[in-house]
Amino acid sequence: MLIQHLGPLASSLFSLLAIVSLLLAFVMLGSRWLKNYLFAFAAESWAIAALSAAVGFYGGYPELYLIAILTLLFRGLLLPYLVWRIIRRLSVDREIHVILQPSTSLVVGAFFVMFALAISYRVAAAFHLELTVAVLALTVLLSMKLIGFLMLAVRHEAISQILGLLVLENGIFLGSQILVPGMPLLIEMVILFDLLIIVACFGALVGYLLTHVGSTSSLDLRRLVG
Repeated sequence: MLIQHLGPLASSLFSLLAIVSLLLAFVMLGSRWLKNYLFAFAAESWAIAALSAAVGFYGGYPELYLIAILTLLFRGLLLPYLVWRIIRRLSVDREIHVILQPSTSLVVGAFFVMFALAISYRVAAAFHLELTVAVLALTVLLSMKLIGFLMLAVRHEAISQILGLLVLENGIFLGSQILVPGMPLLIEMVILFDLLIIVACFGALVGYLLTHVGSTSSLDLRRLVG
């Protein structure tokens, strides 16, 4: 397994990129401005692309170079562009109605990280990987999934819903690059194209909300209940 044979430099680089990705998820969690969400997601995708290339280099997985390029193009450029086009159609540029304030959300996110760390350490210890980067990879994976679910639960704008799903999927993708770098290339490419479908579906949802409800908040979907 790659994570059992990493040198200090490779472990430090993987850890740095994983931590940067997690911090960018907190940037999204602690902001109410939609453009901040978008910029943070794009930067997070670039960090994950760099991680894929680094894993490919140190682990001897040349196919990960292609994954890194596709991640940069799709997650870091194309998806942010599509989401930006959706933002341009909106009449609001920030979250107005939230269940938790950004500061409270950050505190909840910090508790999620501590919970994920405790779970990750136990899982890694069961496989005798507690002294490897696997602990950090699992922690970031679980933390970003929980943060994505939190964004889905406490944010109501359609853009927040899109980016919450994308952050959740970014966490899974990041963890898989470190823990199972030999995942078949076809599966990785299918995941990337699935993201395009997600954004396209939410784009159609935004258009429907604007046309029939006059708002992009999921709270207004109550009006459609018969």
